[in-house]
Amino acid sequence: MKITQQTVSIDGIDKIIIKHLIKDARTPIQILANASGISGAAVHQRLKKMEKAQVITGSQIILNPKILGYKTVAFVGIYLDKAIKNPDAVKKLKEIHEVIECHYTTGNWSIFAKLICRDNEHLMELLNKKIQPVDGVSRTETFISLQEQISRQVAL
Repeated sequence: MKITQQTVSIDGIDKIIIKHLIKDARTPIQILANASGISGAAVHQRLKKMEKAQVITGSQIILNPKILGYKTVAFVGIYLDKAIKNPDAVKKLKEIHEVIECHYTTGNWSIFAKLICRDNEHLMELLNKKIQPVDGVSRTETFISLQEQISRQVAL
């Protein structure tokens, strides 16, 4: 791994390790060592270096929202009456557990958010009672996802 300014260049061994971990973050060190052709200690050192360089920022369990009763995914473009209200609006959006992503964007919207909801009625309730009343929100534009077709990490 080579660090230059704000970017990191990873080698083939790092790529092998990362690809295995993307498939299963709980892959044992010994399996990573066997796959990459280096010792377990060397894999451990490389992982520590990648964490320090923030190539790897952690591991996580991925919940299945549908199994938990969240069957509707929506994207909401949020128009703010003044851009200066963005930090306060985002602070309020963080309090809404169904908001799982929030982006400060260029273009028509000030904020673009991804929501998971139990159903369309739940979505409507969130929009009318929690999102639209946020100070600074002038209006929203909502898109309901019919099906997620691609979900992946950045390509190596």
